[in-house]
Amino acid sequence: MKTIRYAFWALVGLCLILIGLANRDIVTVRAMPEALAELLAISPDVQLPLFVVIFLGVGAGLMIGFLWEWVREHRMRADARGQRREVENLKREVQQLRGAAAGAKSDDDVLALLEKTG
Repeated sequence: MKTIRYAFWALVGLCLILIGLANRDIVTVRAMPEALAELLAISPDVQLPLFVVIFLGVGAGLMIGFLWEWVREHRMRADARGQRREVENLKREVQQLRGAAAGAKSDDDVLALLEKTG
């Protein structure tokens, strides 16, 4: 199974290297349209290789998706946390009741004998 996993990640790495080599031309990434940048006299432009822009876009999309899913599952995690607390409280209560029942049987020998014969 590890061999398949390593082969898969090697194939993914090879694909990423090929994408990087095929898209290594420099592109200008602008934060706002040219007309608005000239109007405000702000020009937040960055020149990067195209593969960096592609990888950053994919990474940003993944992070937004993970965050979206984490927020969506908040209610399910809260319900599971509440159920876990309830189970722990019930286990603790059962242990206390078992301890009380065992203590009652060992304290009164006459009752213990009557329960065995009855």
